[in-house]
Amino acid sequence: MKAVSKFLSAASAAALSAALVVPGAIVVEMASISAAEAAVVSRVEVRGNSRIDADTIRNNISIKPGKAFSSADIDEAVKALFGMGLFSDVQITQSGSALVVTVSEYQVVNQVLFQGNKKLKDAALANAVQLKPRSSYSQAAVDADIESIKAAYGNIGRDDATVTSQIMDLGDNRVNVVFNINEGGRTKIAAINFVGNSAYSSRRLSDVINTKRSNFLSFVMRDDVFSEDKLKADEELLRRFYYNHGYADFQVVSAFGELDDATNQYTVTITVEEGARYKFGDVSVDSSIPEVDSKSLESLVETHTGDTYNARDVENTIIALTERVAGQGYAFAQVTPRGDRNFENHTISVIYTIDQGTKAYVERIEIRGNARTRDYVIRREFDVSEGDAFNQVLIQRAKKRLEALDYFERVEISTAPGSEPDQVILVVDVVEKSTGEFSIGAGYSTGGESPGPSVQGSVTERNFLGRGQFIRFSAGGGKHSRDYSFSFTEPYFLGRRIAAGFDISKSTRNFDNQYDSETTAGTVRFGLPITENISTQLAYNLSQEEYSYDEDCAAPCGLSVAIQDAITAGTWVKSSVSGNLVYNTIDDMKNPHFGIYANFGTEVAGLGGDAEFVKFTARTSIYQTLSEEMDIVGLVSAGAGHIQGFGDSSLRVFDHFRSNDRMIRGFDYNGIGPVDTATGDHLGGTTYFNASAEAQFPMPLVPESFGLRGAVFADAATLYGSKVSAPGLVVAGADMEWRASVGVGLMWASPFGPLRIDYAVPVVKEATDDVQEFNFGISTRF
Repeated sequence: MKAVSKFLSAASAAALSAALVVPGAIVVEMASISAAEAAVVSRVEVRGNSRIDADTIRNNISIKPGKAFSSADIDEAVKALFGMGLFSDVQITQSGSALVVTVSEYQVVNQVLFQGNKKLKDAALANAVQLKPRSSYSQAAVDADIESIKAAYGNIGRDDATVTSQIMDLGDNRVNVVFNINEGGRTKIAAINFVGNSAYSSRRLSDVINTKRSNFLSFVMRDDVFSEDKLKADEELLRRFYYNHGYADFQVVSAFGELDDATNQYTVTITVEEGARYKFGDVSVDSSIPEVDSKSLESLVETHTGDTYNARDVENTIIALTERVAGQGYAFAQVTPRGDRNFENHTISVIYTIDQGTKAYVERIEIRGNARTRDYVIRREFDVSEGDAFNQVLIQRAKKRLEALDYFERVEISTAPGSEPDQVILVVDVVEKSTGEFSIGAGYSTGGESPGPSVQGSVTERNFLGRGQFIRFSAGGGKHSRDYSFSFTEPYFLGRRIAAGFDISKSTRNFDNQYDSETTAGTVRFGLPITENISTQLAYNLSQEEYSYDEDCAAPCGLSVAIQDAITAGTWVKSSVSGNLVYNTIDDMKNPHFGIYANFGTEVAGLGGDAEFVKFTARTSIYQTLSEEMDIVGLVSAGAGHIQGFGDSSLRVFDHFRSNDRMIRGFDYNGIGPVDTATGDHLGGTTYFNASAEAQFPMPLVPESFGLRGAVFADAATLYGSKVSAPGLVVAGADMEWRASVGVGLMWASPFGPLRIDYAVPVVKEATDDVQEFNFGISTRF
């Protein structure tokens, strides 16, 4: 609508300009026509046109030979011809019995060229400008395109970019338009200042927002680009944060960025008013629908008396109540939370009122702004469709789902009146963003199956061909390893909210220059959400493992007879099915501050192939903020696992659990548990338990934008049991013995992924254990 309004305004202004150019001709003729009230001409002559056919011009005006017309008709004809967007000037005069239409055609754009651009490619700039080959040239369009190019550079953090235009006349009314661009330097953010905050430190609030202060890694992270839209989104993030932590009166007083032209740096200032912190007072459910029993719905309420006020819990309660009542046959029921604030004791009593609601239906869902993402990818996130009852709660849930896809910079859902009083049109406006990623990095790992330096590269597309499909290809390796993998996921299999996909991988390893392994594997998986927080995944797995002695090693290389048996057994095929149940309430997977992540899994091997076992694993991590002001986060985690061969069959040494840094830090990979008494090789175990307690905190004197956090921790674990059988094998340490360690860590949210370095000292260990105090690798604890 805005575009149409601008277009009409331009046409009106152009028509007025035309009238002022030839005041004598038009005004005199209009005066004479007005005196006679009407005039008639025998023909319409068109002059000045070279590209536009005369009949096309005649057909676009309402004045016809032999038909009376007035000055108003002339005015409308001028506007109509300017409205075609093809003419820089239009004059209409009457000469005898002829109406003479004289036009000046716009020049035609032959090419649009860009010079001086490196940070933005020609294709990106061509999409930003209005002028296209074979379109009409006008200075107004050039000026508008210059501003569009500047805005495009502003979006990548180059607000001081300058753009000039050059017109090359090619003759025959054709021109080339050249935009000369000086990209300038990167516009940085020198500081982000918070004013009015006392409950939370400025450092903590900086973690909440997406705009970050510039640092030496900003050229990679690209999170220090200032924009008004991004700042408005940050305001909403701050509101959600405070509302979810009890501050129901919170508001952002102002938020703005001030650019210093001399340094080309922004200073962002956000002024807030926190207000008091509230707890829930009395909480109840009240239904005005006779058939709906309020008492039966109280179990769905997630807000409880005495708890800190949390807007997210209120919202979840509204959704749960709405879905339950709708399931009872009241599709138009409306759940409204009514809060009663007590300003003296800082409590909010909430009554969830259930009313019948106004009957309204969704006439249609109109989607705008999705140039790449297909309509159905957006529509399938709605639990309502055309013809269904309009439900505001389900609409807000769809908005959250669309935002969670991470395909869009912004999602806005509004309503418009339908064709009938009880019809509503849903208007979904989206702003798309890049969903493809190319990454390459290097690292060094001190643990795992392949310690040492390594490099890895990957190509990822989260919205393949605009269909919402996920594709990833990665390759990497180090001195003793090579890894290749390909993954594909269709999030809506057969049109239902079931994720289906497959993984293919190949990896090779060299173990201590003694033996090599090559594993080729494939997985077909299906994921199904059960609730908003619970999901499950089922998979079929097929892998083939081949082991051989290293070419520089004379077999048996001093290896345990258990390992020798596994190597000489030749190709080993495992065919299994697995299932995982995940419970996740983590607030932010990249920077968690509270919530629970629990994963329970099982794998059964024996559907063909050589492996025959059943394996159980479980891991739970609980995050809780210990100090809001100091941004200290506590983490408690625990895990367990057990593997059992079918019947009395023995297990291979390679099927056993092996210790790693996720089980306990301070010990080498596969450094604890049962050992071969003859060689000292650790053989892994059939059962493990582990637990960890950790406190995470921001690093003093280091800007939060660096993404550095420290940690202190204590770990405990036991790995025991053995089902390995080989001639002459004597296993020691198969009993349940606990190990423990304490240490400190440093976590870095780097551009290459979350990295972590730990220094841990074992305080309880066995004589056969292998110690490794330093550990460096990926920093995921889920």
